[in-house]
Amino acid sequence: MAQVLIVGGGPVGMLLAAELGLQGIETTVVEKLTETHDEPRAGTLHARTVQSMLRRGYLPQPEHAYDEILEVPFHFAGRSILTLEAPAIEGPPMVGQSQADIERFFEARARANGAEILRGHQVISLDGGTVTTDQGTTITADYIVGADGARSTVRKLAGIESTCTPATFAGILGLATLEDPARCPGGWTHGRTGWTLINVNPMGPSRILTHEFTEPLPERGAEVTLDDLQQATSRIVGHDVPMEQPTFLGRFSDFTRLADTYRKGNVFLAGDAAHVHAPLGGQGLNLGLQDAFNLGWKLAMVLKGAPEHLLDTYHAERHPVAAKVIANTRAQAALMRPGPEFDPLRELVADLLSFDEPNSYLSDQITAQNVRYAPSGLVGSFLPNFPIGATTVSELLHAGRPVLLCTGEACDAAAGWKDRVDVVTHDLGRPAVLVRPDGYVAWAGQDPESALEQWFGPAA
Repeated sequence: MAQVLIVGGGPVGMLLAAELGLQGIETTVVEKLTETHDEPRAGTLHARTVQSMLRRGYLPQPEHAYDEILEVPFHFAGRSILTLEAPAIEGPPMVGQSQADIERFFEARARANGAEILRGHQVISLDGGTVTTDQGTTITADYIVGADGARSTVRKLAGIESTCTPATFAGILGLATLEDPARCPGGWTHGRTGWTLINVNPMGPSRILTHEFTEPLPERGAEVTLDDLQQATSRIVGHDVPMEQPTFLGRFSDFTRLADTYRKGNVFLAGDAAHVHAPLGGQGLNLGLQDAFNLGWKLAMVLKGAPEHLLDTYHAERHPVAAKVIANTRAQAALMRPGPEFDPLRELVADLLSFDEPNSYLSDQITAQNVRYAPSGLVGSFLPNFPIGATTVSELLHAGRPVLLCTGEACDAAAGWKDRVDVVTHDLGRPAVLVRPDGYVAWAGQDPESALEQWFGPAA
């Protein structure tokens, strides 16, 4: 018996387990793999994920001036024409870290917070609040979260439909040794049939990605060989690129899937189980981790007595964010179509991104710093990491609890919620501001009692 059962122990599932364990929620994770696999997949943490991890104490507090902006060069649609930006006080705009290391980090946190991790178990049935694994284990839970990847068993067993768009390019990701690395172009290369992205390593395996737009495209899940990777690379680059000793080979594409709902009864979807898109801009892992930051505190609060309707906000908030990520990856794929008729469009986009405002607009999209959960104003925005006395906003959120920043009578009115909400005296130019555990502003005003009850249940 568990309060929350998470199916899938990748980075998203393990972060969710860590978040729930932090709140004392009895959590079980079921993962089919017996150990973490080191594969050359996602390896980028973007700014909003960095900022969220900072608020949970997973990263050290930055020591920068409050108004300083950090920048890193980045790519858009295969070209190095974008600059990612973020406030220095929030940490770097981008952190490079392998997906396997991220998974191990969150698994260690989940275990330390009391989560039970069952590796080597594949879910085969789902009946209400009970799942059964191929090892004969039966687990009953109040809530079940499918974080089990693009081919999610939970999504299928729960009968959750999805909206899909077909692929326009075929991609191969491989780790292989280049026989003549000096003749192989590094970084992004635009060729006759598509693009390559090659991290050339003359001393060992190189990371090679190909994106080809020639049809017919291979079937999804089709087997891939070293010869497939070598021929695709050679066609794009324009000359033979011999390679050997592959240590990893896999296919990808710009096929998209977006679950029509992230919640069906007591079943939720997170990460790739809810959304699939092309790995352009390194957004997929970050999108899933943000799902976990959004859902974890809501499940914990409801299990502690908050109103059930709080859980409906998960789909309402996260589904539109995934739709926008899917849209910008599809736009990048369209810009990457290799024909010369698209060259003027590529040059126009590059010219536009040389200006500050368009660059900031796309930077905030890729890094998710444009995400807000209300149309305008302070409510729904991500509260900046400004100083509060001897501490900061991020440090106040390390415990994963809501924070009410207030003065005078507003603080007094919150006394009945101090078992669930940290009340901090601070003047933000208004009587009270209610900050969610994920760092977004839930409410701002004069009398916090109705907002506290709406979000977190009646006073003690």
